[in-house]
Amino acid sequence: VAILEMEENQITLDSLEKGADNPAFSSVVSPPFPSCWGTGAAQGAAVNDVFQGEERLCEECDGPCGESKEERREEGKGRFFSYCRKALQPVSKAKRFCKAHAKVLRRVILGLLGVAYLCYFIAACWLNFQRALALVVMTAVVVFFICWSLFKKHCGAKALLVLSPAWKYFQKAWPWLKWLLIVALLIVLIIWLALDTSRNPEQLISLAGFCFLVLFLFACSKHHGAVSWRAVFWGLALEFLFGLFVIRTTPGIQAFQWLGDQIQFFLGYTTAGSSFVFGNTLIEEVFAFQTLPIVVFFSCVMSILYYLGIMQWLIVKISWLLQVSMGTTPTETLSVAGNIFVGQTEAPLLIRPYLADMTHSEIHAVMTGGFSTIAGSVMGAYISFGIDAASLIAASVMAAPCALAMSKLVYPEVEESKFKDKANIRLSSGEEQNILEAASNGAAASVGLVANIAANLIAFLAVLEFINAALRWFGEMVDIEGLSFQVICSYILMPVAFLMGADWADSPLLAELLGIKIFLNEFVAYQQLATYKKNRLSGLEEWDGSRKQWISERAESIATFALCGFANLSSIGIMLGGLASMVPQRKGDLASIVLRALLTGTCVSMLNACLAGFLHVPTEVDDCVTFLSTANFSSTSYTTYTCCKQLFASSAFENGTLSFTGAWAGLAQGVLCLTQCCRHYNHTSCAG
Repeated sequence: VAILEMEENQITLDSLEKGADNPAFSSVVSPPFPSCWGTGAAQGAAVNDVFQGEERLCEECDGPCGESKEERREEGKGRFFSYCRKALQPVSKAKRFCKAHAKVLRRVILGLLGVAYLCYFIAACWLNFQRALALVVMTAVVVFFICWSLFKKHCGAKALLVLSPAWKYFQKAWPWLKWLLIVALLIVLIIWLALDTSRNPEQLISLAGFCFLVLFLFACSKHHGAVSWRAVFWGLALEFLFGLFVIRTTPGIQAFQWLGDQIQFFLGYTTAGSSFVFGNTLIEEVFAFQTLPIVVFFSCVMSILYYLGIMQWLIVKISWLLQVSMGTTPTETLSVAGNIFVGQTEAPLLIRPYLADMTHSEIHAVMTGGFSTIAGSVMGAYISFGIDAASLIAASVMAAPCALAMSKLVYPEVEESKFKDKANIRLSSGEEQNILEAASNGAAASVGLVANIAANLIAFLAVLEFINAALRWFGEMVDIEGLSFQVICSYILMPVAFLMGADWADSPLLAELLGIKIFLNEFVAYQQLATYKKNRLSGLEEWDGSRKQWISERAESIATFALCGFANLSSIGIMLGGLASMVPQRKGDLASIVLRALLTGTCVSMLNACLAGFLHVPTEVDDCVTFLSTANFSSTSYTTYTCCKQLFASSAFENGTLSFTGAWAGLAQGVLCLTQCCRHYNHTSCAG
């Protein structure tokens, strides 16, 4: 049988000549041999190679066998991807399910998170409600705004429809109702002023200074007849109400004191980074390594808040309040509201697409807002000096409505604004892809600011020392000793300092600070103010010969508000450079407005200082007898100084006998306390 099969499949000459595949090898080689194998002898040799493996056949020829290998490789890849698709089918189904039920899943997740937070909130309140009071306030604020947004979304249209008849009636009655409200408010204000200033008549000086500055700015107005008195009065009213809440009311004092304490505590985290980079010794002894890293940290945090949208939300809410009450346009209002948190060149970035089409009055408002406030990043540095954090925060917030009001007084609107419709405004946001990039960009952006602060401090302090040396030299030529830049400022600006509410003895030092702030910068001025405050709190003698070592608590408060702004000569270049880079086609308009805006911004800070002086209430020690009787006189404080002065005033020598009056009358410990006070302070009572 085998012989017959071989005969049927034997090799023929015809098939060899044609180069065709012989059927005898069909059972061995598949697919057929290629023609490139040549003659029958070559094909016969190749038969042996077939039995050694297919790889050798492919090495001898790049023909169909190579193509078959590629096909098998592609087939293997296809099977691999097929397995992957089968393995990922559950994932794809889950993805499609999530897309189809996105709203339901979002509500479920938010509900679970809400329940978890509610449990945490209840546990915190149950364990210690006093400790959780801040959490309660923050939760109440967030819940209020969430409920308000849901109400507007689902019931806003219905509520407007229901209230529309009452709103129409109110609009009809507003012309006479407006005057009735104004008269009633004036009567209440006059009665309150009479009762309030009767206890502290020196408050009237600050009130007079406030009125003088407003009249001065009106005299400098570009268009006296076009002033929007609605914007002016509403801005000043908002400033006054906010100042009253922060400085006079117990909730306002406690809230801002708590906020200031939290910011100081928060800034303490800077030490973790700066001590790792610079070491503990440098950050404790060197100013640059102690203060400037705070700017980096604060800038990083602000960038993160911008990425999360928290800053935009705050700015929009504040600008809405200002816009609705004062009638200003959305662009200028957004920029001024942004200045509460960011600097004079960063805030205009919020409205960058609209700067080219803004009117001269709106540009003036943008510039005035930048000059009237400070950035949050440098605020952290001032707090690290020891400046009161609550006062700095209050000054920045109070400056926003006042800046808008005074900008509309100095440069009223006489053009038609293109941005009256708030729907036309879109608040710009950052381009970061994630929170890490936002943090990195914020820290990197602060490098230039830190370098700028350091360079300015070096340059300005050196220039100030040179100016003082030159003035001393010129003064000595005519027998004038101690002539300096600060002395000149103290004489020129002393009336302004007195009008803001400082005592006449404190006015020269406050005038010096104002001069440094206007002609150099506020950073140097706050450094000097921090020195005065440190001297007072450490209980140093008020006068060291003819030189005053510190200013009163009232003058400190006035100075804190008066210095809180970027209105100085060096800021002109910063303002023009920042805005001109955004709208280079309006360089001429910017240059023609900037000096008027600088004057307005300076006066806004002074108006805030007048209001702070008017509302300031001096702190008094409740019981100096108890304090001095239990005090440790190894060190002094401002309270020690105050009580010792009270003790000195209560003591008297009559016929060589020491006696006491007032609260110290008849107390045996009076002599011992007087002896301890005389160890630190000089007084005529100590001579006996």
